[in-house]
Amino acid sequence: MAPIRVIYFSDVLCVWAYAGQARVDAIKRSFASEVLIDYRFCAVFGDTATKIGEAWRDRDGFAGYGRHVAGVVKRFEHVTLHPVAWTKVRPASSLSPHVFLSAVLDWERSTLPAPLEREPKIFESVTWALRRGFFQDGLDISRREIQFELARPFAIDLAAVAARIESGAAFATLSADYQSADKMRIEGSPTLVLNDGRQKLFGNLGFRVIEANIKELLRDPHQDQASWC
Repeated sequence: MAPIRVIYFSDVLCVWAYAGQARVDAIKRSFASEVLIDYRFCAVFGDTATKIGEAWRDRDGFAGYGRHVAGVVKRFEHVTLHPVAWTKVRPASSLSPHVFLSAVLDWERSTLPAPLEREPKIFESVTWALRRGFFQDGLDISRREIQFELARPFAIDLAAVAARIESGAAFATLSADYQSADKMRIEGSPTLVLNDGRQKLFGNLGFRVIEANIKELLRDPHQDQASWC
């Protein structure tokens, strides 16, 4: 039986996606060849000056949001937060790292064989490196030089990645992600989409909830029927 496809929408600057990466990893471990993760981005932090600076104006702005994020991170033992993340280091937009990661994904798909039959391992590693770079190490991952530096250990042709950014190809890939998020009415990050869009699992859900939905689809994988789970 062919693996079922799970679409995973996230924003690289979303703390819930940072902490929730452990659940994505658990899906991959638990279901191995039965599930393929289709990674896509959504625009939650496209304009942080508005989303945080203005929306949190009466709650101490970026400093208050930074304390909020610190409170979220404390709930999870497997992740840490650098004290400057959001309080002093304030990426202007997730658009820049999303474009860079889209270029990495395009490069990996064009370079390595059978892109539809396996998950993009290098892209996964670089995405995590950028997330960890901001939250754990306090780096401004909206800056292109930091993106390239964090990607350097993963044997990537960075010249080819840069060419995809310069040509606009990476922007086109990212635009397709954003359009699909709008079409599927994605509410935020992170969101898992199953069963051709019939099931959406949004936010800080426990792994057992996610596991139950996937198991139900594997039990009865007909794509014209909604799961009872």
